[in-house]
Amino acid sequence: MVALVSPSGPTRPDRVARGIELLSSWGLRVRTGRHVFDRSGYLAGHDDDRLRDLNDAFEDPDVRAVVCTRGGYGAQRIVDRVRLGEPKPLVGFSDITALQLAVWRTAGWPVVHGPGAAWFDDRLPADSATSLWEALFTSGPLRSYTSGDEETGAVRVPGAAVRGVLLGGNLSMLASTIGTADMPSFAGRIMLLEDVGEAPYRVDRMLTHLRRSGAFEGVLGVAVGQFTNCADRGPTTVVDVLREHLRALGVPVLGGLRIGHGVGQETVVLGAPAVLDADVGCLTSRADRSSG
Repeated sequence: MVALVSPSGPTRPDRVARGIELLSSWGLRVRTGRHVFDRSGYLAGHDDDRLRDLNDAFEDPDVRAVVCTRGGYGAQRIVDRVRLGEPKPLVGFSDITALQLAVWRTAGWPVVHGPGAAWFDDRLPADSATSLWEALFTSGPLRSYTSGDEETGAVRVPGAAVRGVLLGGNLSMLASTIGTADMPSFAGRIMLLEDVGEAPYRVDRMLTHLRRSGAFEGVLGVAVGQFTNCADRGPTTVVDVLREHLRALGVPVLGGLRIGHGVGQETVVLGAPAVLDADVGCLTSRADRSSG
């Protein structure tokens, strides 16, 4: 059984119905949290209700995976009161990065950075569904190759393959986690970055904050996913900003990965061993969560 929860922003029943259809087609029984479709302004219901659904899912031994419907905003309001039971995948991305960082910090569980249950067929083609299925059902490697169709494909620093635990996710959530107990050390690890709807100067500000906080110290390499709808009217692009900050690290950097909010989103496992090969143009994460 998998449990659907909405820890952040409100979702649409029609999109969740499509996600349930997909999960059910894989032979999974799907349980929907009592408050999945609640709405309180920009939140998916009141904090206590969203937290209750999440804790019930984590603590129920019959639930094998917890799948968030979507991101949005709100996870950081409840993250300090999350209770974990037996290890199980937490699936989501965007605002869910805040929860995934907490799960890694408190329990050391690898988590699944991939589409939520509010499924968009126009954004998530068959390959996206296959990538999520592989993360949930197989123990083999998940490979994401750089794409020239992605804007961040121009963000690349060649270098020999590096191996280490893959951590990170949404840049805004990483920057917002600095100064809390959940901010991980990236020393000896590979950092993943992606974001949506952030103007280049805001991406600059967040990367500068990461640098000043010491987050980049000892990082082995950086995987750059999709920076979707991050354009601005000024002459500086988000690619310009990413290149400036990441080239200065002196480590391999691989952009153009279909990981994030864009079309063709692919799934990776965070908190598990990974290989970043900037020369070949491939990020490999381990679907086998027990190896984390």
